[in-house]
Amino acid sequence: MSERTEQTNRPILVVDDDVKIVRLVRMYLERAGYRVIEATDGRSALSAIALEAPALVVLDVMLPEVDGLAVLRAVRRTDQTPVIILSARGLTDDRIAGLTAGADDYLPKPFSPAELVLRVQRVLARAGAGGAGGASGTARGVAPADAEPIRLADLIVDRSRHEVRIGDRLVALTAVEFRLLVSLLEADGRVLTRDQLLDAVYGQDEAEVLDRTVDVHIGRLRDKLGDDAERPRYVATVRGVGYRAAPPPLAGVEPGKPGDRAPTGPPGPTDAS
Repeated sequence: MSERTEQTNRPILVVDDDVKIVRLVRMYLERAGYRVIEATDGRSALSAIALEAPALVVLDVMLPEVDGLAVLRAVRRTDQTPVIILSARGLTDDRIAGLTAGADDYLPKPFSPAELVLRVQRVLARAGAGGAGGASGTARGVAPADAEPIRLADLIVDRSRHEVRIGDRLVALTAVEFRLLVSLLEADGRVLTRDQLLDAVYGQDEAEVLDRTVDVHIGRLRDKLGDDAERPRYVATVRGVGYRAAPPPLAGVEPGKPGDRAPTGPPGPTDAS
């Protein structure tokens, strides 16, 4: 079976209440070899996701019945199906809200159908679901089958199984969040700039990406890991530069807790009451 046949077994769900846009997107995706199913409101979109298990969802925000962001949040409560938002709400705040809610990418309307197809291919490749030339297992960021797990304190990242655990707890991450975490851990304590992280996640030839995209994804990653930006255990901020993996805590020392080190000089004067 060919790579393209394998990756088209699961459909792409296109959700928009504008029938003309649905037809246009469907035509371009089918030309690229994808199987497409449709929904025109949020409620039917949720039903289609549950019944069809699509490989990816192209999702409008302003939908009848249930709006697109509510659909996205509902999806993220149960699985990590890749989602690209396609919306007339194109302001920076709208795009950040979509990414924060869990979208893997955000394309404002009016849009280029050819660019949308490219973004679909890239998101599917990052998720390991294939795409044009991307189903062979050599997509950017896919680890070899024998790659050793990466460990940081109680965090274990299995690159070959695309699995993250904290102790015995399995942590569900999107493809973007997983790639960010792996990039930081593989850097072995080195600071990575936002541009370097964007390149690791999206590739140098990716279409325009918001400057704050990395910050949004890092915030979501920290929330899922239960990490604290002020007292990081896993992801540390280097202000004005970027991010790095947090250094492992010293034995018996709680991460980030001030006053853990013993004083090195003589004690100061005691305040009199």
